Amino acid sequence: MTTTVPTSPAPAPGRQPGRAARLVRWLPLPSEATLRKLAVASLVTQAGIIVTGGAVRLTDSGLGCPDWPHCTAGSLTATPEMGMHGALEFGNRMLTFVVGAVAFLMLVAVLRTLTSDRPRRDLVVLSAVLLGVVPAQAVIGGITVWTDLNPWVVMFHFLVSAALVGVATVLVRRTQRPLGAVPGRVGQPWLERLGLLTLVVTAIAVYLGAVVTGSGPHAGDPDSKRTGLDVAVVTQVHADSVLVLIGISVGFWFTARAVGSPGRAATAAAVLLAVEFGQGLIGLVQYRLELPELLVGLHMLGAALLVMAATDAWLATRWLPSR
Repeated sequence: MTTTVPTSPAPAPGRQPGRAARLVRWLPLPSEATLRKLAVASLVTQAGIIVTGGAVRLTDSGLGCPDWPHCTAGSLTATPEMGMHGALEFGNRMLTFVVGAVAFLMLVAVLRTLTSDRPRRDLVVLSAVLLGVVPAQAVIGGITVWTDLNPWVVMFHFLVSAALVGVATVLVRRTQRPLGAVPGRVGQPWLERLGLLTLVVTAIAVYLGAVVTGSGPHAGDPDSKRTGLDVAVVTQVHADSVLVLIGISVGFWFTARAVGSPGRAATAAAVLLAVEFGQGLIGLVQYRLELPELLVGLHMLGAALLVMAATDAWLATRWLPSR
């Protein structure tokens, strides 16, 4: 496998470091292991906020704080009188700061490497996206409150988080490249197209799953509106999309095996299939049991894991493993 290790160009004579470089130069240079740990923390927090947001909705705490950015018109935080619903909703809002703090540390660590002899420019955009979307997600969360949990706004809020899970997955894999070395390409165009198709169909299945959730009984508040779509119909459409996804993923795995399992493509496809079968089983059982809260929460966690696995499988069709 061939790799290309980036090198830092020598600064031009008399050239002064940029403002960002001056701000971070006093910080200790993060190790490659530190960058990997921060990337994993970014992925865990992005997935975790999906689960905690689901818990707020499943406990009918979506309007536990009926205002935003204040919890109520007279208080920034939840009050004891608001009970469990207020505590859960306000607690989920506070977790946004945890997500933002991790994303901030990740970006600062990456910027610090730019002033060293091992710059990680390949991580800048991904880290900036993760941090930049945090305030946007907070505003979207506020809009969900202002619109009394409009299902389409809630749906958008979830889908943005799902997309960020995919971004964080790419970030984790890139931090595993030693010193930012670019690994060799797999060199199987059809396999790469199949991996991309699998990712696209995964996105469609996740979107349709969100539509089912927005049409079902767990609105986040007893008085919140639903989409008005027929639950049985949208559930069937979502189930059909999952069956299509599983079929494509099976073909993906066989294709990877047929071309000699380049890199880790076959392994990644097998992991994706395992997640799909697990997610499908949970979805079937929760439907048969009329959507118990615990299983719905596990299904939301499964959606985050599905995005991770599909993104990773696509990456496995593009790049050979880093050493």
